[in-house]
Amino acid sequence: MNQGIIYGLLAYLAWGLLPLYWRLFQTMPAWEILAHRMVWSFVFVALLVTVARRWRQLIGVISSGKSKLAVCLCAFFISINWFLFIWAVNNGHVIETSLGYYMNPLISVFFAVIFLKERLRLGQWAAIILAAAGVVIMAVQYGHIPWVAIALAVSFAFYGLAKKMANLDTLLGLTWETLVVVPISLCYLLYLQTQGTAAVLQLSGFSLVLLLLSGAATALPLFWFAQAAKLLPLSMVGFIQYIAPTTSLLLAIFVFHEPFTEGQLISFSFIWFALIVYSIATFTKTKSQKSLKKAA
Repeated sequence: MNQGIIYGLLAYLAWGLLPLYWRLFQTMPAWEILAHRMVWSFVFVALLVTVARRWRQLIGVISSGKSKLAVCLCAFFISINWFLFIWAVNNGHVIETSLGYYMNPLISVFFAVIFLKERLRLGQWAAIILAAAGVVIMAVQYGHIPWVAIALAVSFAFYGLAKKMANLDTLLGLTWETLVVVPISLCYLLYLQTQGTAAVLQLSGFSLVLLLLSGAATALPLFWFAQAAKLLPLSMVGFIQYIAPTTSLLLAIFVFHEPFTEGQLISFSFIWFALIVYSIATFTKTKSQKSLKKAA
């Protein structure tokens, strides 16, 4: 249990602090950062696969058409999610990224109803309605829908669905997801190089080393999360996950000095209350299911 908590804290703190990392490359276009992230993530996980001697397993895990489609969908949705996050961080929308990842669990639950035909309790429906009210309030205040937050939450929820369909372990799944997009990333980086517009050439030696380490910065939190998920009850993992958007929100306000208005506070309050309602409803549901199993 203690090990699981440590792994969970490491994973979600790392994700919450990622805005600090991507801000180091603010002079680079988001597409170029994403291409480098994909390439170096693949290099890092390929080294891990080599050390673990799992290349044969890697080829065998996507033998069916369904698994190949699922891996391609995973690669597509995580690419969108990563691009949006990098772009938002470097364009002063960290508060919206925080809102998006607060909303993500509720969007995932909503998708489970639509695509997996799962049934929700009244409390879980109430949580989704409260979250929707929070988004509407922010939309009214902004004068437009907070599309960054919604796009991040929706793309990651679709990624979660695709992951469920692929049903691969963390290392092999991430290897395939990056492998699918590495050829496109390399072609794009080569094109920038031949055009003489590659922003990476403007980086200092230290920044360049940090960019090469983006593979480790991407993969390690995923492995920590996988370990936490194995060692901890799902309800505890669900609670710890709010560390990431909370950390990002605090960074946005106190480090990046993004304005946090009264309207945003009201909107976030609806989301926070929705998450409390959802957590209580989910915990009660899990507890009652365990009681029924024991009785049986």
